[in-house]
Amino acid sequence: MAISGSPKMLAGDIAKGVNTITVSTIKQYTPADLKTIMVNIGIVQREIRGEQVPIDDVMAVKAKNQKLQRLNQAISTIASYAKQRRIPL
Repeated sequence: MAISGSPKMLAGDIAKGVNTITVSTIKQYTPADLKTIMVNIGIVQREIRGEQVPIDDVMAVKAKNQKLQRLNQAISTIASYAKQRRIPL
């Protein structure tokens, strides 16, 4: 099944917590789609890391870290699925 909408929007939704990546959701994508999702997750990750958040704003720092954590979890889930299925990414 093709990616519905923009892959970058999908990665942004993952970062916001709107969309989650699980093994059952990964199964619907082709290997090319998974590669595209991984690339776009990397792009969104770099954008989030580049955001300047005031150190004294604890809630903003926490929100930024949660976004990065969600993206890292998605990357590890996709990578482990691809490794099991011998899908090169």
